Amino acid sequence: MIRSQPATFALADDERTMEFPFSSEYPVSRYFGNEVLSHDAGAADLSRLNDGAPLLFNHDPDRVIGVVERGWINDDDRRGYVSVRFSQNPFAQEVLRDVKDKVLRNVSFGYQINEMEHREDSFVATNWNAHEISVVSIPADPTVGVGRSLDVQPQQQPQTMEIMDNTPDVAAVQEATKAERSRISAITALCDKHNMADTARQLIDSGRSLDEARAAVLDKIGVKVEPVAEKAADIGLTVKESREFSFQRAINALANPSDRRMQEAAAFERECSDAAAAKAGKTAQGIMVPNDVLRRDLVVGTASAAGNLVGVDFRPGSFIELLRNRSALAGLGVASLTGLSGNVAIPRQTGAATAYWVAESGSPTESNQTVDQVNMSPKTCGAFTDYSRKLMLQSSIDVEQMIRQDLATVLALEIDRVGLYGLGNTNQPLGIKLTTGINTVNFAGAVPTYAEVVSMESAIAADNADIGAMSYLMNASMRGSLKTTEKASSTAQFIFEPGGTVNGYNAAVSNQVASGDVFFAVWSQLIMGMWSGLDLTVDPYTHSTSGTVRVVALQDVDFAVRHPEGFCRGADTL
Repeated sequence: MIRSQPATFALADDERTMEFPFSSEYPVSRYFGNEVLSHDAGAADLSRLNDGAPLLFNHDPDRVIGVVERGWINDDDRRGYVSVRFSQNPFAQEVLRDVKDKVLRNVSFGYQINEMEHREDSFVATNWNAHEISVVSIPADPTVGVGRSLDVQPQQQPQTMEIMDNTPDVAAVQEATKAERSRISAITALCDKHNMADTARQLIDSGRSLDEARAAVLDKIGVKVEPVAEKAADIGLTVKESREFSFQRAINALANPSDRRMQEAAAFERECSDAAAAKAGKTAQGIMVPNDVLRRDLVVGTASAAGNLVGVDFRPGSFIELLRNRSALAGLGVASLTGLSGNVAIPRQTGAATAYWVAESGSPTESNQTVDQVNMSPKTCGAFTDYSRKLMLQSSIDVEQMIRQDLATVLALEIDRVGLYGLGNTNQPLGIKLTTGINTVNFAGAVPTYAEVVSMESAIAADNADIGAMSYLMNASMRGSLKTTEKASSTAQFIFEPGGTVNGYNAAVSNQVASGDVFFAVWSQLIMGMWSGLDLTVDPYTHSTSGTVRVVALQDVDFAVRHPEGFCRGADTL
């Protein structure tokens, strides 16, 4: 680094030797803030100046105009001083004449910072050494100068421009070196984990970032990383158009392929299906319901809309619905990814570097971060429902609503269930219960005590996993038990509190939860992935003698957990 300032030159008797201040504690603006060179005892190392350091012109090593004969710190004015002797070469003599004529009045010096402290609004170099002195045109430190009083205050002088040369910014170089070592170390560790030493060298030599390296490694091991976004497979339907999409017309068209009138009536649904299939890169077996429609009817969405995990909307005036479980995950903030194609791998850091205490002049031991992947692949959930031919021929809004709700509910409840209890085999997603690494609390009895409930919260917090909104989840029987279980004897304060909370946390209730189970979690750490749209097919032949039409609905889904530590399951059957 360099620092420039005006100088007050004092000629010696030989007319070629001069003394002047070259440094002060004036704050100079750097990219990281104000930099101050401390002039306390021992802060400045002037050994190189006292060993014949060069006197340069504008820091040009090819334009040596003299030599530094001595350097020292003046404790009275807290400045650094040097005594220099100009060379007798023609250019040095020209510079000397300009100095004597007060044409050139400024000096600068190159230096290296070894130690720095952050004090209030400045960064103070507490250990630095100077290695050259230069005569320059424009200074950065305006505290001294030829023909000026040495007691001029910094605030009385205008800010001047700093002249920079190719002298490296040591602090920046050190920081860059540290970052480069970290990059190399992380890439090497990542590739070693997968036996890709050659790939590591290529990635390092080509300057790839750690994120780019992860993508390259995943590509080589055959895991396709897909960009995911909730609206990735939308086909651009407006809200009005998504409402006009009719399940009933689509099913009628599939059930009556030779009926021209029904095919024409379902022209809009066919067009939407073709667009959704093209967007998803796959062929629908029947009609593919686009995500624009599914977001309102079938897909896990926001808490306010409840997405595909909606409760039953009873319409006793038109149809008596089956009483079913309410969804367990609706409204808990489960993350949803829709419109996926291919397998998805989300990189996850599983280990951090290690900090070490080192002796003076020592160095820490190298340590690496570790990463793994959260993988998701499509698992197909299917359901079928039989409708009478006469019911399908109805065009009332109530029938359309009933069809939508029935298709949504039968699929949604099963998808919802496996989110909690999925076996994780070839055909079924892995649910929270069987996910390795979740917290568990073993209840002493069928109904937990207040202390056992609170210990579920503590387990997550102890893992530093309380990183989002948390809620309890239980079935109706457990809710009833907790409503009558006191936190402490004779207090009339019950574990399940008025307003539907437990210990101040929201408590959701669903009979999807198995008897005796209580879940407490940061539910946003559960990811639900959905591939393409809902695929509707119709079988008009199985029950053709009775005129019944069987509608088959297929949906590809999977679940994944970002941080298992963000979940806790309590039960007396662990």
